[in-house]
Amino acid sequence: MRFDIITILPALLESPFAHSILQRAQKKGRVEIVIHNLRDYSTNKQKSVDDYPYGGGSGMVMGIEPFANCINKLKFEREYDEVIFMTPDGETLSQTMANELSGKGNIMILCGHYKGIDQRIRDLFVTREISIGDYVLSGGELPAAVFVDSIVRLLPGVLNNETSALSDSFQGELLDAPIYTRPADWQGHKVPDILLSGNEAAINNWRDEQALERTKLRRPDLLN
Repeated sequence: MRFDIITILPALLESPFAHSILQRAQKKGRVEIVIHNLRDYSTNKQKSVDDYPYGGGSGMVMGIEPFANCINKLKFEREYDEVIFMTPDGETLSQTMANELSGKGNIMILCGHYKGIDQRIRDLFVTREISIGDYVLSGGELPAAVFVDSIVRLLPGVLNNETSALSDSFQGELLDAPIYTRPADWQGHKVPDILLSGNEAAINNWRDEQALERTKLRRPDLLN
């Protein structure tokens, strides 16, 4: 799988992809993550990518030409399953969406900044708009990193224990059950006896019950 991320702040994305699971996934050849500096596709001497909005108003708007130049170059080199724009007014990222997109081959991600991007970029090039929540950040780089992480961990061979991703919260429309590790008794705070019983069927039933109760308490909307 390959991700091409277009941004004006490539350095901001270096660390998230250089550690832990995302780093290992790249070393294993399970995913390729390529970051493109949008300013390299600006045609003016200042390498600027923004301008004042038509009709007045505050803030600057990212222009269409640098994005078009970069997108067209990448599309000439390969086909893309999705061209995604990270934006607060997009559809909210979910586990179901991550599961779906993990089956894709090539995904391009556009990171906005300033007041936003020229609407024509969204109309002409973007196939899907995704948000990581109902709040506004300074740019699309951090949402892009979150988005990529949510997908890469689902790819075969990325996690040491591939069944781990299948038991994550939201995979079965429920939150995950409580989890524990050693010691079994810490200052009088004990692990539930059922987890120490060795009875796999009973443990699984307990986890299912706990997942349902936790979801009822914290996210009843998921049960609808």
